Amino acid sequence: MQQLMKQAQKMQQQIAQAQTELAEAELTGTAGGGLVTVTVAGSGEVKSVKIDPKAVDPEDVETLEDLVLAAIHNAADEAKRLTEEKMGPVAGGMGGMGLPGF
Repeated sequence: MQQLMKQAQKMQQQIAQAQTELAEAELTGTAGGGLVTVTVAGSGEVKSVKIDPKAVDPEDVETLEDLVLAAIHNAADEAKRLTEEKMGPVAGGMGGMGLPGF
């Protein structure tokens, strides 16, 4: 039982460390060959949007909207990938509930 408690405490520490790393991470998504760049936090929160002036065409706002949306999706995918990378080994090593035998 004591071994199980030590293992659970170690997992808690690993999860806390992974969460801290995620909170501090900034990921970038781009679209249109870099015409639109979106930066998100590891939590997925959008931090900034940068639009190259070449992407701005008053006659074609829809394309710009699509590029912004694509860049946001790209950045969100990067955040998800990082979350799985950081949290996957921690959660996966403990069985279904994070503990052996569950």
